[in-house]
Amino acid sequence: MPWFAASAIMYIKFKDGNQDSYPIWENVLLIEADTPEEAQEKAIKVAKSDEGDSENSLKWADRPATWVFAGLRKLLTVAHPDADETKFDGAEITFSEFEIEDKESFQRYIDGKDVTIKYYED
Repeated sequence: MPWFAASAIMYIKFKDGNQDSYPIWENVLLIEADTPEEAQEKAIKVAKSDEGDSENSLKWADRPATWVFAGLRKLLTVAHPDADETKFDGAEITFSEFEIEDKESFQRYIDGKDVTIKYYED
């Protein structure tokens, strides 16, 4: 059965009504399914199960908050290194394509520092 990598976008929604920023996480979920449509359904179900506020205990920047599932950004077939699609060592789970404007910014990216990128859809 094929495997898929689903990029689920989760964000923090502040409960105090003032949404002055949008903390976002992109969670990559490994999904086994017969078809891309089935993988999408399963990924949405998994991501929605992560929604919530930890029984009213979640705070972000000292503000009451809740996690909200915003949607799936992309769904990719996992590229297996073996024909049987059973071994995952070395499998390409997902990828992103983007551009950085200059060599200095590229080095900042490699060093794990803040940098502006131009992200391309798949």
